[in-house]
Amino acid sequence: MEILDECRRRAIKTIGTATTLEEAVVLENSGIDLIVASSFEGGGHRGSFLRSPTDSLIGGFSLIPQVADAIEVPVIASGGIADGRGLVAALALGAEGVQIGTAFLPCAGSGVSKTHRTAALSKDVMRTNLTDAFTGRLARGIENRLMNEFKDINHPPLPFPLQHALTQTIAAPASAQEREDLMPLWAGQSVGLCHHTEASELMAELIAKADAFFPNMPVHLSIVE
Repeated sequence: MEILDECRRRAIKTIGTATTLEEAVVLENSGIDLIVASSFEGGGHRGSFLRSPTDSLIGGFSLIPQVADAIEVPVIASGGIADGRGLVAALALGAEGVQIGTAFLPCAGSGVSKTHRTAALSKDVMRTNLTDAFTGRLARGIENRLMNEFKDINHPPLPFPLQHALTQTIAAPASAQEREDLMPLWAGQSVGLCHHTEASELMAELIAKADAFFPNMPVHLSIVE
């Protein structure tokens, strides 16, 4: 609470991530200014804090409207939104903004490796899955050989970040050799909707779709690094 009080004193807006309705209520009661409704379709790690990650897996079509109905502060939808249709759907469900990650992975300047960008654009990518074997924490990525071979190990992963360090002994050389089958490839369930290699093109498509469905609502989109 001391941190939140200091943020308010300095007029700093705070954002918290909720993976369940209960978490969203707790965040609002704590004085958070904006709340991200983070559904299980999203790639990478999610910030569950009241229950275990495996007990906090809720889809966006259920999570977003429930959170929007239950709290007064603005809701930002996150998870599985990769094009203008997803943006419009999230706004229709009650969100006032969205976070998009996976759709920007193939774009120049995204920060991921060339191998990761190529995999996100591949028409052969049909499935993502959840695993705690890469880092010790549950996260979603493209299903590949490394993920499947970890499934055959009968003992639990090491605690985070030790498991991440262990995985890097395989993943780092694989990345250097552009072996997408042996490296973690974080991505959300909508990775099959990745088509753009330039962020400006993706942003233009998002704006056009939002304007078409909500012509009287001002749309402000920005890229946050």
